[in-house]
Amino acid sequence: MAGAAEPQYLYLTTRFTQRDGRYFVIAEHGERAQWVRNLGVDPRVQVRWGGERFAALARVVDAVAEPALVAVVQQRFREKYGWGEGLVVEIVPEVAT
Repeated sequence: MAGAAEPQYLYLTTRFTQRDGRYFVIAEHGERAQWVRNLGVDPRVQVRWGGERFAALARVVDAVAEPALVAVVQQRFREKYGWGEGLVVEIVPEVAT
């Protein structure tokens, strides 16, 4: 639209898996992905899952510090989607106080 302000947000639909009340996505291009870099600046995200919406915090899972978690998430992706390589990102819903 000519003259219209550029939107600030892009809504992305992606594949995920869950474990212990947390959500996980995989960045196939690792830390090169701009959305992963954005999380380093501001880890606050908004999630829409089905009809539910909630605020959450996202973080890149350190494969050296948490190899078991990375392995479990990647295996779940392989079983569910047929692939699982990439950087694991954890999304934890914020608890209302």
